[in-house]
Amino acid sequence: MMETLIKVLLVDDHEMVRIGLAAVLGTEDGIEVVGEASNGEEGIRLAQEYKPDVVLMDLVMEGMDGIETTRKLLQLYPDCKVIVLTSFLDDEKMYPVLEAGAFSYLLKTSRATEIAQAIRAAGKGQSILESQVASKLMNRFRQPKPAAAPHEDLTEREMEVLRLIATGKSNQEVADDLFIGIKTVKFHVTNVLAKLGVEDRTQAAIYAFKHGLAE
Repeated sequence: MMETLIKVLLVDDHEMVRIGLAAVLGTEDGIEVVGEASNGEEGIRLAQEYKPDVVLMDLVMEGMDGIETTRKLLQLYPDCKVIVLTSFLDDEKMYPVLEAGAFSYLLKTSRATEIAQAIRAAGKGQSILESQVASKLMNRFRQPKPAAAPHEDLTEREMEVLRLIATGKSNQEVADDLFIGIKTVKFHVTNVLAKLGVEDRTQAAIYAFKHGLAE
């Protein structure tokens, strides 16, 4: 059974990089370099012409950079797999291109066999991430999420009560405005104070104004 041929498009503004990649990948079984582009715009055009399975994408290029090229390319061909091949590991480039849909992320210091392996893996739907990239992603997900503000636990009705308290209205006035009983208002006020962690209506009003909740 013949191995499925993976069509690869190279997008890099350095000619020597493209020449080297084309030469190396040209010796790999099951991989065919169908085109070379020196910038993002040309990469989009050649992708439309050759319909590659995999695109090796540089990040820093004049004109349309690799992030925008990846985004536009995948809008046109969502089944195409973009493998980033770059010298950069900074967050300002790495996270945006992954969010744009890049499938794998390698550094240009990778060995030829590793690049070929990533291409074959992409052909099977498997992502390959540079170890430092994987570590960065894991550390990012391990970071604790910021605690929710106390008022985010308030119900819609409790939020209405808080806004009316902030205007200086009494319990009876709140009851009249919301068409509910005075006992229900007192119940809601007690819950509001407890959830906000404040002791009285004045502190609740200050909290509301401080967090932009008062009308």
